[in-house]
Amino acid sequence: MAKSVNVVHRGLAALFDREPKQPLLLALLISLHLVICAASLRMSYPFYRSEYVMYDPAGLANAIAATAIFCLIAPLFVFARFSFGYLCGFYLFTMVAGFLWLNSFSKLQYDHVAAGISAGLSCLTFLLPALLITSWIGRPIEISERSFERILYVIVAFCLATSIAAATYGFRVVAIKDIYRYRSELQFPTALNYAISSTMTVLLPFAYACFALRRRYWLAVAILAISISFYPSTLSKIALFTPAWLLCMTLLSMLRGRVATIMSLFLPVLIGVLLISTIGEPIRRYFDIVNARMLAVPSVAMDVYNEYFAQHELTHFCQIWLVKPFIACALKQPLSVEMNSNYPLGFLNASLFATEGIASVGLWAAPLATFACGLVIGLGNRLSAGLSTRFILISAAIMPQVITNVPFSTLTLTHGLWLLFLLWYVTPRTQFGSPANNEAWSSR
Repeated sequence: MAKSVNVVHRGLAALFDREPKQPLLLALLISLHLVICAASLRMSYPFYRSEYVMYDPAGLANAIAATAIFCLIAPLFVFARFSFGYLCGFYLFTMVAGFLWLNSFSKLQYDHVAAGISAGLSCLTFLLPALLITSWIGRPIEISERSFERILYVIVAFCLATSIAAATYGFRVVAIKDIYRYRSELQFPTALNYAISSTMTVLLPFAYACFALRRRYWLAVAILAISISFYPSTLSKIALFTPAWLLCMTLLSMLRGRVATIMSLFLPVLIGVLLISTIGEPIRRYFDIVNARMLAVPSVAMDVYNEYFAQHELTHFCQIWLVKPFIACALKQPLSVEMNSNYPLGFLNASLFATEGIASVGLWAAPLATFACGLVIGLGNRLSAGLSTRFILISAAIMPQVITNVPFSTLTLTHGLWLLFLLWYVTPRTQFGSPANNEAWSSR
């Protein structure tokens, strides 16, 4: 009991810890970010079928009001310390803000007011544990730097072997606009699927962070080469853009952690808005890949899931393969396939707000499900405590992209969130942080 009280006390202390003048900068950045996101969503409407989302000036006042009310929780990002939860939480906060904006223009049939309230509460209940729980977990045994070095080389060998194995099942260099024509033909064994997902999401960014921050640049470049080698065999956008994203996060990590987090989403969206406003159609590809896919699609997924599960039975988590044998399931096919069958927007996976929330337990119980997910993220904060801000930012660089687009169960099991937590826990603080400088790094 005393330990629980201590954890909460430390979390509250962390929430209100701040450096002079920085809160004003963070508040300004977040405000500008939300304005640019609203402009980007307005420009994204041609990306959707008109019967789903259609801009109507009559809905503008409702969109502004709903987003403004939701943004009352934005001060959490102004006063909370940087953590893994801060990184993921800001992306999910932006996604929910986008849904509340689109919700006012959506033509889909469900209770839009109830859905908006549920989304706001779900985001709040996720953020509270994800931002507040940051205290240390004891590390009774710390591996030596030599042992950790060996682990890194094993990771590199495993990533390379996984890339070669994936290539044996298909290797095709195609333009990004053609990947959907061929991707449905790819068939990997289950074990290799898990290996590919964990490698691209966790192992490669983690190894890159270790080498880059230790200035072992040739090994860092080798990791980037292995990463992009997955593209011809998986036809995955993550594989194609991971090297560029890791390099960008490396540069941004030179800023303070909270500023870097906000800028990592703000800058790509701003560039897309400026390009589409000045140049127009010639750079539509950038806007569709970055602004529409990275920002709008996760919000649209919440819109689609709200309508579908307003008219169909809830899943009660039966979409999780570990749970399915024990629960009667109305789903006859995976959720993404079901969505593609009913909404011609592609195989639409969705975040924890749509799957563990709306689809599994419904609107009013969704905040409880997201709270549980936030607790898991809080555990990640504790396991990474003592590591430098730069190391967490770079090694977790792909996680925000994944957490906004796949169910939390998929993120944890298939994409290897548990593995990232384990690697953070065993990483020597003598190389990438230490108990002595934890407070200084965490507040950045």
